[in-house]
Amino acid sequence: MLQTILGSGGGIGVPLARELKKYTNKIRLVSRNPQKVNDTDELFPADASDLRLIDKAIAGSEVVYVTIGFKYNLKVWQKTWPPFMQEVINSCKKHNSRLVFFDNMYIYAKNTIPFMTEDVPVEPPSEKGKVRKIVRDMIFNEVEKKNLHAVIARGADFYGPENKSSALTLMVASNLIKGKKAQAFGNPDKIHTYTYTPDAAKATALLGNTSDAYNQEWHVPTTKERITTLGWIELIAKELNTEAKVQKVPGWMINALGLFVPIMREFPEMMYQFEQDYIFDSSKFEKRFGITATSPAEGIKKMVAGLKK
Repeated sequence: MLQTILGSGGGIGVPLARELKKYTNKIRLVSRNPQKVNDTDELFPADASDLRLIDKAIAGSEVVYVTIGFKYNLKVWQKTWPPFMQEVINSCKKHNSRLVFFDNMYIYAKNTIPFMTEDVPVEPPSEKGKVRKIVRDMIFNEVEKKNLHAVIARGADFYGPENKSSALTLMVASNLIKGKKAQAFGNPDKIHTYTYTPDAAKATALLGNTSDAYNQEWHVPTTKERITTLGWIELIAKELNTEAKVQKVPGWMINALGLFVPIMREFPEMMYQFEQDYIFDSSKFEKRFGITATSPAEGIKKMVAGLKK
């Protein structure tokens, strides 16, 4: 049974390929420069923004996983995500492939962030969230018409040993390793739960290979420990055997940095996530599959070990 990962080189795609080996020895990795994770992996070099290649990448697949992350830029998302997902849906329908989309929590209403479940209102407060809602609706419109079998696996903010671009890596661990202060968006005394990427990959592979999980949305296992942003920083500092020095990054500073660092211009509309408690609940998955999240202490230990390699 061929299973294909579109976006196989990222923080979810790599551990997902490793997890899929438990279910099949036919795995196709699709990215600009795919690298084998398992000896039997089939490599399919492709730029996912080239829609002409999507159908060829999907052909013959029983399950297609979308774990791709386009450039973190609103205009890029608005231009790229809808036509890309439409082509993926068309190809999945053509080849009778099941679709697994790994999504984030941007679609949720602002007032649900202190406790997010799969049933909270879908009212994205940000423009990026509105793009994600368009994509999510495209998928479930086809599901409701019984034209497509699909599942959406959703995670909170990430951290993990193979995720070099997470906030905990870039703003905390990397800075502390360099002897600098850890940086914290918003209010560091607010709870902020993070999803450990190996847990997310394990759950996504399981969902993709569980027939009755389809046509639903699932939160992948995420810690139930109520840890503040400052608490995460302290965990990382302890693992690095250093002091947890912190620099708060308020909204005005992000706007100022955006004059010199283009990606920082993308963050102000997302600051609401860091100014209130942010609790991502995965009880639905845990009750169905009996799998819980890796403890933050263990996850941070492995994340820091990965950075030291």
